[in-house]
Amino acid sequence: MKIKLEPLESITLVDRIEQRIVDYIRENNLKPGDSLPKEIEFANWLGVSRTAIREALVRMRTMGLVESKKHRGMILKEPDLIFNIQKTLNSKMLDENTLQDLFEFRLMFEIGMVDFVFARKTDEQVQELETLAKRANYEYVDNYFSLEDEFAFHSTLYKMAGNQTLLRFHEILLPVFQYVHDSQAKEISNLNKINQLVTHLDLVEELKNGTPQSFREAMRTHLNPHFERIDKINEENIKKYY
Repeated sequence: MKIKLEPLESITLVDRIEQRIVDYIRENNLKPGDSLPKEIEFANWLGVSRTAIREALVRMRTMGLVESKKHRGMILKEPDLIFNIQKTLNSKMLDENTLQDLFEFRLMFEIGMVDFVFARKTDEQVQELETLAKRANYEYVDNYFSLEDEFAFHSTLYKMAGNQTLLRFHEILLPVFQYVHDSQAKEISNLNKINQLVTHLDLVEELKNGTPQSFREAMRTHLNPHFERIDKINEENIKKYY
């Protein structure tokens, strides 16, 4: 006889309280700056202790969703999309698969932002990029890049895109750059030695004298060694299943 098993209830009381507070905020169309009911009111409505309510609110405050104001109690804050990622992202706590996923995220962003970079670039920013690219001096560097130069150059590209959320997300991705530097530099440096790579200096040249289309193609070619490595990983994973 086949017996259908229901999932085990793993959500805690505080989890449920937190969800009900979030539901209350949505149902009452509360906006940032609006006050929340007092702890005792939530406790009475939900039939739980004030201690449990307080624990749920502390969680929400830690997440940056609410804050305590003198004479007003707990008020709603505008959610900070990057805040919690920034606090918790620690490369030592992430496995290789997660780091690889984050790196693929980075590739998606950098291909997607090229039109914005080209449209919003300033002469000063292009000059800054050129200075960074010349400082890297690829012709005499054994590895594909130094971590410092790579991060500085791409940080400037993100600034040029003019999207603050994207820029903040990029700034917390240093562990991803470290992952690439440690695991892929040797492979990509071999490509560099046989002149199959579009360098940072080439990208600067496209920003100065090219078109949005030529810059997009140059960026794709610049990142191509990473895409090739991803394709290789995918092929290896497919072989494992067949």
